[in-house]
Amino acid sequence: MTLRSSGLTARAMLVTCTVAIIAVVVTALVALPLGLRAAQSEARGKLESKTEIATAMLGTAPGQLQQQNIVRRLRASRIDIVLILDGKPDRPGLPLDVISDVSIGKIVDCETVVFQGRRVIADGRPLSTPGDAIILMEPAVTSTSNAVWGRLWLALGAGLLAGLVAGFMLARRQAKPIRDAASAARRMSAGDRGVRLPVEPPDEVADLARALNDLAAALATSEGRQRDFLMSVSHELRTPLTTIRGYAEALSDGVISDDGTFGAGRTILAEADRLDRLVSDLLSLARLEAADFPVELVAVELGSLVQATAEAWRPRCVEAGLDLRVELPSEPVLVSTDPGRLRQVVDILVSNAVRALPTGAPLVLAARYDVVEVRDGGPGLADEDLAVAFHQGVLHEKYRDVRPVGSGLGLALAARLIGRMGAKIEAGHAPEGGARFTIRF
Repeated sequence: MTLRSSGLTARAMLVTCTVAIIAVVVTALVALPLGLRAAQSEARGKLESKTEIATAMLGTAPGQLQQQNIVRRLRASRIDIVLILDGKPDRPGLPLDVISDVSIGKIVDCETVVFQGRRVIADGRPLSTPGDAIILMEPAVTSTSNAVWGRLWLALGAGLLAGLVAGFMLARRQAKPIRDAASAARRMSAGDRGVRLPVEPPDEVADLARALNDLAAALATSEGRQRDFLMSVSHELRTPLTTIRGYAEALSDGVISDDGTFGAGRTILAEADRLDRLVSDLLSLARLEAADFPVELVAVELGSLVQATAEAWRPRCVEAGLDLRVELPSEPVLVSTDPGRLRQVVDILVSNAVRALPTGAPLVLAARYDVVEVRDGGPGLADEDLAVAFHQGVLHEKYRDVRPVGSGLGLALAARLIGRMGAKIEAGHAPEGGARFTIRF
C-alpha cells in the first residue's frame, strides 16, 4: 500500500513512531545509570576474581624470577598486571600512593585510577614477601562503554521495533473506518443508495457510520419523493395540456361552431391559467433555493393584511357557497415580515381550502398577537398527515383520487417562504372540524 504523506495513516504512523522514539530515548536515559552501575559491579567482580587467582599463583612461586615468568604469562593472556618487587613496579604509570599502599601491605580494592593516560580499575594485593605486591587492572566502565550499551541496545532496539510495528498496525486500524467511510461516500455520490456501514466502536467511528447510514437512507427517501413529485407534476401538466390541445384541434378542424367558440376560449384560458400557476409555483420553489431570493422585511399590521385577503377572496367564497369569517384583534398587531410574500402564503392556504370545502362549510381567516391562522370546516387532515403536510407532493399523492387537490406544490412553497421570512408554519386540527394552518412570527 502506498502511503501519502498527507494521509491519516501516514500521519498516525509518524505520530506513533515519534512517540516510540521518545519512549526509547527516555527509557535509555533512565536505564543508562542502572546499566552503568551493573557493568561496573560486574567488572569489579571479575577483576577481584582474577586478582585472587594471580595472588595465589605468585604466592606459591619460589622466587622473584618465577614470579616474573608468571607475570609474563598472565600478560600474554591479556591480563593487565603490574608486579611490585621491593616497593618498585615493573611498569611505570601507576600513582605513587597506590604503589606505596600496596607495598606496605594494604589492599587496593578496585579503585579508579589513571594508568599511562587511561582510566582503569586497579585491584592490588600484597604478596607474602614484604615490599612485594601485584596490581591487576581493567579498563574503567563509563557511560559510553560497550559493556553498558551492549546491555541496552538489544532491549531498546526491540522496544523501538515493537513500537514501530504496533504504530503501523494501529495507524492502519484507526484509518480503516475513515477509508471505508470515504469509499461509501464515493459510492453514494455515484448513485448507490444501498450503502451501509457497520456500526462498530470506538464511539466516534460508530457516530460516523450512523451518520453516513442515515444520510444514505435520507437520500433514498428524498429521491423517492422527487420521483413521485415529478410523476405528479407531469400528470398535472399533462391534464391542462391535453384539454388545451383538444380544444385547439377542435377549433382548427372546425368542429366547434361559432356559438361554442366563446366557451372553448374560456376553457382554454382557464387551463392556461392553471398551467401558469403551476409553472409559477415551480419557479418559486426553484428560486427559494437560491441565496439571492428577495425577501424585504418591514413592519406589517396583521389585521389589515388578513382583512384585505378576506375581501379579495370573498367573491370566490360567495360563488362557492362558503361561509367566510374574519377574526381580527382589538388592537393593531405589528410584525416584521415581507407583506407580499406573506400574502402569497395566505392566498395559497385559502386557495387550498376553497378547492376542498363543500358548500356551506366555514372558512376562517384570523389574526391575533404574532399569529395568522387559516381554519376551515372541511375534510381536514389525518393525524399522520400533520408531520408531512409541507412535503411537496405527499398530500397530493394521497388525496388526489379522494377529493379536489391542486398541484401538490402549494404547501411546500408556503413552508419555504415562511422559513425565509424567519417565521414558522404549523398544520393542525381546527375547532371547526377541518384543517388549521398557523403562521407564527
